[in-house]
Amino acid sequence: MNLPEDRKYTKDHEWLKVLGNDEALLGITDFAQQSLGDITYVEIPIDGDSFEAGASFGVVESVKAASDLYMPVDAEIVEGNQNLEDAPEVVNQSPFDDGWIAKVKLTDPSQLETLMDAASYAEIAKE
Repeated sequence: MNLPEDRKYTKDHEWLKVLGNDEALLGITDFAQQSLGDITYVEIPIDGDSFEAGASFGVVESVKAASDLYMPVDAEIVEGNQNLEDAPEVVNQSPFDDGWIAKVKLTDPSQLETLMDAASYAEIAKE
């Protein structure tokens, strides 16, 4: 399982990569995309929408199942990855790079402390 060290992770199998200026990229983990199988649709959040930590901000659908996406921290959507509308399979091919789902502005960066590092997430993903 691929787990970049430069991300924070959630128990819901999302990752957050802080970019600076209180912005971050957000996506699903390699474990999540493998569990879902071939992804056929990604609901892209609307730019400007705000979400509290734990709120559903979209859906990923695959040939096997549909899975809600949960916001890891309080944030505002800066940009949705529009490339996924025409090519949702990019999430399978590159979940940590080209398959990001949204760029967000962190409302409360201190909430990053509640997320897991790669080693802690690896323990959760094994279960």
